[in-house]
Amino acid sequence: MARLTACSALAAVALAGASPGGAADLARQAPLAPRTAQSDLPLTPAQQATDLPYLALSITVDPSARSIAGEARYRVQARAPLAQVQFDLDPRFAISRVSVDGQPTTRDRWNNDGGLLTIDLPATLSAGRSAEITIAYSGTPFVAPKAPWDGGFVWSKTAEGQPWTATAVQGEGCDLFWPCIDNPTKRVAVLDLAVKVPEPLVEAGNGKLIGVEHEGGWATWRWRAKYPQGYGVTLQIAPYQLAETTYASRYGNTIPLKFWYLPGHEQGARRLLGELASFLDFFESTVGPYPWGDEKAGIAETPHEGMEHQTINAYGNGFKLAPEGYDWLMNHEFSHEWFANQETDRSDSEMWLHEGFAMYMQPLYLRWKGGEMLYDETLWDYRKKIHARVPLVPPAGGPSPSYLDERTGWGDDIYYKGAWILHTLREQIGDKAFDETLRRFVYGRDDPRPGNFNPLLRTSRDYERIVDQVTGRDWRWFFDAYLDRGPLPALEAKRDGSTLRLSWRTEAKEPFVMPVEVEVAGKVVTVAMRGGKGVVRLPSPRAHVVLDPDARVLRYDPAIAEWQRQEEDKRKDAAAAAKSKS
Repeated sequence: MARLTACSALAAVALAGASPGGAADLARQAPLAPRTAQSDLPLTPAQQATDLPYLALSITVDPSARSIAGEARYRVQARAPLAQVQFDLDPRFAISRVSVDGQPTTRDRWNNDGGLLTIDLPATLSAGRSAEITIAYSGTPFVAPKAPWDGGFVWSKTAEGQPWTATAVQGEGCDLFWPCIDNPTKRVAVLDLAVKVPEPLVEAGNGKLIGVEHEGGWATWRWRAKYPQGYGVTLQIAPYQLAETTYASRYGNTIPLKFWYLPGHEQGARRLLGELASFLDFFESTVGPYPWGDEKAGIAETPHEGMEHQTINAYGNGFKLAPEGYDWLMNHEFSHEWFANQETDRSDSEMWLHEGFAMYMQPLYLRWKGGEMLYDETLWDYRKKIHARVPLVPPAGGPSPSYLDERTGWGDDIYYKGAWILHTLREQIGDKAFDETLRRFVYGRDDPRPGNFNPLLRTSRDYERIVDQVTGRDWRWFFDAYLDRGPLPALEAKRDGSTLRLSWRTEAKEPFVMPVEVEVAGKVVTVAMRGGKGVVRLPSPRAHVVLDPDARVLRYDPAIAEWQRQEEDKRKDAAAAAKSKS
């Protein structure tokens, strides 16, 4: 997901207001149930014991009524004896039918208590056995207050007044519009998704298009996706037109590239298809094979800014031209095919594994495409947005800070601090070793090829272990200081005549032994910083010194801290002035 900015927040509000009913409908809708509002809650015992080898999900979308009607037909498999199955589903939906192995289940055998749908099985399912569960439901889904950051359905209109519908549910989860186990550890192995929409609307879905059926003024779009990531399942509906081409991968396969765009936007869509081919070249050479090459690399134009839906990324950047010669939003969302959809964090508290890695791919791509200046420029822009008030990875068992909590700034840090951590690491271990850590982390092996890997669940400690293995060194001091602590390491320098004494100050448990480059009278020396301390002999007491002249290390910067305080004071003053006028 792209990071929220002041401009994009205003745009999101404008879009919400432009949708049918606008702000009045948002004010009238019931709030989400506490369980539904949260994603990645601890699994219940029944959910832990349930595998999901198959789901046929059929959804009819009526934009005029802003309603949906769905049927989820699961094949579930028991990992342990299973007396009931449990799914997550927003309780605002009315459930009309539940059946087990084709037999209707009486109303007293199931309930959807606060969003936890519990279905009692007629007989306990022994470990390894399967059952078919069918759930029919309908209703008016929750409307996103500010998609994609505050998610739900987006009911909008094109410039010509045609329906333009999208879903964006990263923070809230898949249960906002279909019954699922809303936890990253429970992916469906195969999803057959059938979406019925009024003609001439088109539904751009996850995976591979199986076919389209037309009947009575409605069209049913049928898609098949393997191992879709929960919040990566989406509905994108509009009077789309399609631009398409193919990409010849360095791994020997051919990847379909498809862009569903609104009428009148063909030129922009075809230009971005060319960029998509460039992105693929970069990612496949730096990280490894595109994970969904037998399905597609797809993009759909959406009425909100963007979101990393698996094989059908949402794009709402308006085809803007950039001086760097690339579309930053499309690059960011596409990078999530590797960092979110192939490698998925085991817990939302480790969201930097999605956003920080994806964010760092942008300057790396620009360096690959246009050289060091573009890389440096992008990293400098990121650096000014790091807050470093709370740990990037909260303590085990503790809650994650809110994504939109401006007080902690965690929602910024998972992007910008995460990217700078990776920049610092790459500067220490070099490109070759860094790229190897990416491959092992994303694919679980050194030699990924199409067909020899499956999606993986990962933690920060997994990546730390991989870095240790690749480099043959212990990096606990590094990850402790940057992930487990809030404040950034501070480099203290004291001059005593011709002696410069350096020391790292951190809240980490172990000495921070990050080497430091020092430019002395135009010559750069590297200080080892054993035990977190180092000494430089200067040619004279007045020798000019620059610490870390190439900005290789993420560290506390008093100038940035003071500038951030100034900018915050400006925002407060502006808000106070606006309030007094109102």
